[in-house]
Amino acid sequence: MALSNLKNRVTDRLARVIDYRIGERVDPLDERVVEQEHCTVDHRRRLDALEAGLEHVRGDLRWIRSELDRMMPHVAAQDARLETLREQLSVAPTADAPEIAESRSLVQEIQRQHAQIRVRLAGLARYEDRLRRLEERASVGAAE
Repeated sequence: MALSNLKNRVTDRLARVIDYRIGERVDPLDERVVEQEHCTVDHRRRLDALEAGLEHVRGDLRWIRSELDRMMPHVAAQDARLETLREQLSVAPTADAPEIAESRSLVQEIQRQHAQIRVRLAGLARYEDRLRRLEERASVGAAE
């Protein structure tokens, strides 16, 4: 019985020492796990914010891409037109100063006449629009 009693006391004492040492190691590990959980939550929050920002950037990129796709044919047409003008200028014969001055005055006269025509056409368009509105009013008044 004394041997059994001694065995139980030694076992209890050994268990307390082991529990104490494990307890010393577990407490810092528990703190570390809690700290890692906080870091993980923070990282998830930041990742969610970055993903939302990335979606915004993707939307902007899609809009820019569609604008580029829309504008590219216009730019290509302008490039082709510039190349045609360049070819025409390289083929054009050289002229002396009086011919250049006369050509410029002709171009200016043509531009002036074009401006007058545009003004007249704008006036006609306004007049036709006014007639259309008056006809609409007259037809509404006659229908009543």
